[in-house]
Amino acid sequence: MNEVITMADAAYRATKATETAAATPSASAHVLPYSVPLLAAFLAFAIAQFLKVITTWYKEKKWDPKKIVGSGGMPSSHSSTVVALAVSIGLHDGVESSSFAIAVVMAFVVMYDASGVRLHAGRQAELLNQIVCEFPPEHPLSTSRPLRDSLGHTPFQVIAGAMLGLIVAVIMKASE
Repeated sequence: MNEVITMADAAYRATKATETAAATPSASAHVLPYSVPLLAAFLAFAIAQFLKVITTWYKEKKWDPKKIVGSGGMPSSHSSTVVALAVSIGLHDGVESSSFAIAVVMAFVVMYDASGVRLHAGRQAELLNQIVCEFPPEHPLSTSRPLRDSLGHTPFQVIAGAMLGLIVAVIMKASE
């Protein structure tokens, strides 16, 4: 059976299609969802990783571009990332939101882990590497690869990362 469409039906459908197209952003305009908290977290991470190369050069007088992808060092990119995320969520959703509560708890866990567990694991790796270096050449472990010892952060590095994350989130909010 053929469907009969009146002029009123056609006009209504055209109006609805226009409203839907206006309310929905075009696919080319937003390929990825736009999330200020997520962007703030990624930006804080990137800045912290870049600053590690600069602070290593300043402190040790050597250029080490591998620091841009490594863990450990000054400032803590873990701390800057989670603090930027938490602060940005607090500024956007409010400090009474559940998402802010989750982000704050996650930030404290990550910062505690960076300055506690991972810092001590790195120090243990340093000691184990020294012990292995003292093995005689015929020992089976004397040729083992050294353990990574730059794992965690000092409390100062964690605080510096947290301050960086706070600054990035506030600037991102102000630039909206």
